Amino acid sequence: MTTSHWKGFNLLGLFTSKSCQGFVEQDFRLVSELGFSFVRLPLTYRHWIVDGDPFRLDEKKLEDIDQAIAWGHKHGLHVCLNLHRAPGFSVATDVQEPFNLWKDDEALRAFLFHWEHLARRYRHLPKDSISFNPVNEPKNISPEMSREDCLRVMIRFIESMRAISPERTLIIDGLSWGGEPMPELLPYDVIQSVRGYVPLPLTHFGAAWVDSKGWPEPQWPGTYPDGFWDAEKLAAWYKPWVELEAQGGTVHCGEFGCYNRTQHAVAVAWMKDLLAFFESRNWGWALWNFRGSFGILDSDRKDVNDEDFHGHRLDRRMLDLLRAF
Repeated sequence: MTTSHWKGFNLLGLFTSKSCQGFVEQDFRLVSELGFSFVRLPLTYRHWIVDGDPFRLDEKKLEDIDQAIAWGHKHGLHVCLNLHRAPGFSVATDVQEPFNLWKDDEALRAFLFHWEHLARRYRHLPKDSISFNPVNEPKNISPEMSREDCLRVMIRFIESMRAISPERTLIIDGLSWGGEPMPELLPYDVIQSVRGYVPLPLTHFGAAWVDSKGWPEPQWPGTYPDGFWDAEKLAAWYKPWVELEAQGGTVHCGEFGCYNRTQHAVAVAWMKDLLAFFESRNWGWALWNFRGSFGILDSDRKDVNDEDFHGHRLDRRMLDLLRAF
């Protein structure tokens, strides 16, 4: 099994509590018209809870997801639902969670409550129309989360989903922010999701949310604090994921991309090598994002000649590269 048929973008309409502007049909239509097949929707559960209570749901706000799925279906796209902020955990720092998904029974109960509600809500939809991606990028092993903690939560999620919707496709992010696969999940027949953000000093150069002190101006190939990076080292970084495949696993890249402060020529050169590797493995992928600082629309890059495109600024060179793969 491969995921090469799933190539597309992350759409950020309900991404964080501070940016819930909602989805727009034009995004789904343009993704499809440009020749792509997949959209991942990073969501915050706080958008649809009432008064901060994780067990009280605002059905009206859940209709925003209903509409997004309907637009995806209308335009022939597979829609992947992801809790970027789940009860008890998020890599984003816009809100402090009141409990710990990996350690607290109440957080796990809330986490399963939300996913079971979504599973029942969309149980009638065909297997190929939507998939569930339970939580974005579990961090590296720490006092807040052991490997056993993460596996326990993921297995509870899988068993819960299979009880409601046995055929639903489940996509599980790797440990260490999506960098490390979990072979322990091989018996559960899930897709595992990797990331495409290495080397980080190239992909996140100038980003305010990372500590970039001492990072050199990105080059590709180039030398970074952890050594020299080129296409060969890039492929070597994915060795654990290739080994997962050799054991019967299936891999998809749920996020990849390069922030707009890296020189455009460098970003495109790096991206070409990354996409060539994904192509060699028949892995699908989703660029972070469609519209925004990593995307092909409205990226605000200062060194690219964007063109007008349906009311947006299009990075034609990056689009052509994505379409080539």
